[in-house]
Amino acid sequence: MRHHSYIGFDYGQKYLGLATGQSITGTAQPLTTIQMLQGKPNWPAIETIINEWQPNALIVGIALQPDGTESKLSKLARKFGATLQQKFKRPVHFIDERLTSVAAREKLGVTSFPTLKQKREIDRISAAIILESWLNSVSHEG
Repeated sequence: MRHHSYIGFDYGQKYLGLATGQSITGTAQPLTTIQMLQGKPNWPAIETIINEWQPNALIVGIALQPDGTESKLSKLARKFGATLQQKFKRPVHFIDERLTSVAAREKLGVTSFPTLKQKREIDRISAAIILESWLNSVSHEG
């Protein structure tokens, strides 16, 4: 089995959570949180991380509605993914991430409104959960 590395993204309108992971263990680690610039991705910061980690593919979480339909945020995340693919010439995969923020909050023990520091940590952990979910979904495909 060849070793592949990935970067996972938790797309939000204020922050972008990033995680890195690899195919051998099927695990992901929270990496960083990048602040959006007037609602737009900070492309130079993203480029720095992609150049540093050299991932084989990029994984973007899509926040679908409870009934599985697209939300305003999921459409923005899909547009972000398309731009990632265009800019960095790497495959981009999408995965439903409806409950990742809830899972990340539970992992951190955040029950009330998170502080800014906790919010940034939630975004990084959410990105790791997104990436691990994707790794687990493809690991059975051989």
